[in-house]
Amino acid sequence: MGNVPQCVYLLLFGLTLKMVGANPAKKSENMQFYNMPGHLIRRLNQISVALFGERMAEAGVSLTPMQYALLCGIRAHPQIDQATLAGMAACDRVTLGKILDRLQERGLITRAKSASDKRAKVVVLTDEGRATLESAVPFVRDVQLDILGGLDEGEKVVFVDMLRKLTQAGNESSRAPMKAPPETKRG
Repeated sequence: MGNVPQCVYLLLFGLTLKMVGANPAKKSENMQFYNMPGHLIRRLNQISVALFGERMAEAGVSLTPMQYALLCGIRAHPQIDQATLAGMAACDRVTLGKILDRLQERGLITRAKSASDKRAKVVVLTDEGRATLESAVPFVRDVQLDILGGLDEGEKVVFVDMLRKLTQAGNESSRAPMKAPPETKRG
């Protein structure tokens, strides 16, 4: 969750280009990009990823933000198929496949053919994957506080609400739109 979805970056970066214009002679106007939403979101994403990496190193856990998000999705939806997981994580299928390959090589997940759809592969968290995820959780909570560290409590709530609103509004502009997770079965 530390990452700003790419769709917001692309949407706002496009608006930034329109605001700045392509004329390099307007140097003073071009310098205003430092205050433009697209640039600031890109910078916050860089900061978020760096802080995440620092916290994971502190924890002795080797996970990227996307790997963490996928492990959370797999834990919340046991036996989830890869296509559904890709939609939940707003990740294209090719990238998802590569990330899952790395997680499987590390013994954090297993994949098998779906019993209900032979074309689909389901993903399962291993005991080692569950332990890795659990050891990362407190550090991921801390990094969220680090990311929002310059804001007071009220600003944090408003900022996250605004990010959610922007990502929802621009979702379909993304290469990989986020899709709602399936209903969790309750027994």
